[in-house]
Amino acid sequence: MQIQYNFAFLDEGSKREIRRATLKAIAIPGYQVPFASREMPIGRGWGTGGLQLTLSLIGKLDRLKVIDQGSDESVNAVSMKKLINKTTGVIAVEETSEATLIQSRHRIPEIPLKTGQILVLQVPMPEPLRMYESSELETKRLHGEKEYSGAWLMLFEQIMKYRSVSTGADHPVFVHDRYVMAPSPIPKFDNPKMNSSEALILLGAGREKKIYAVPPFTKVVSLAFEDVPFEPESFPGKSCKQCGAQDVFMDELYDTEEDANYYQCNDTSYCLSRMNQQFS
Repeated sequence: MQIQYNFAFLDEGSKREIRRATLKAIAIPGYQVPFASREMPIGRGWGTGGLQLTLSLIGKLDRLKVIDQGSDESVNAVSMKKLINKTTGVIAVEETSEATLIQSRHRIPEIPLKTGQILVLQVPMPEPLRMYESSELETKRLHGEKEYSGAWLMLFEQIMKYRSVSTGADHPVFVHDRYVMAPSPIPKFDNPKMNSSEALILLGAGREKKIYAVPPFTKVVSLAFEDVPFEPESFPGKSCKQCGAQDVFMDELYDTEEDANYYQCNDTSYCLSRMNQQFS
């Protein structure tokens, strides 16, 4: 039996409700907007929030790119591309510059995004205050009163314990000098890319039923102290084994034949593009 899906899987009423929540999120940068997260053909916690955003926004003329942990070819990314292609007919691309709609888990692409592009980030934990406040009502009050001393105290305790801020990913950011926001589990390396980004950045948490946004050219600052500045991950003296790139986010891998560690670009399409240029 041939199953006839609605365009982009979701019914039109659901897509309309998600777009309304998205517009509100864009109007209030960093503010978490509740939405009625739908059941999806993937488990909650595997990107349902980002997928719902993508399906509510995608059009027939869009060019889609899906990234998971920096890779276009991971199982999760390929499964999502198949679902979106089956229900929309839109074919995915790998070149970041060619994409109009980019759904990503854990990474912002290495090349700068441009005006007209939309980056959708999949978010597991949208509440940046949850680590020290379990009550949803109380976190709403704290956001409303701009009371973020708990977030600062959390960073201060890390410095006291480890002599530096130990957040490896999801380092909280101040958006438009108003809301503290969880920037998805992207590495600290990618936080500066959100500041004054030309592209619209949307963040969706399906399990927590929240949507929030960073509109283009919005000020985004990572939380840090004057005497302990924000320090993203760095790879001094390291270069990608395949394309030779430096100053990009890299994975440390182990070569069993040479019995040695080596580094490789985490953004696989960026790495492939550089190699193609070198051999063309």
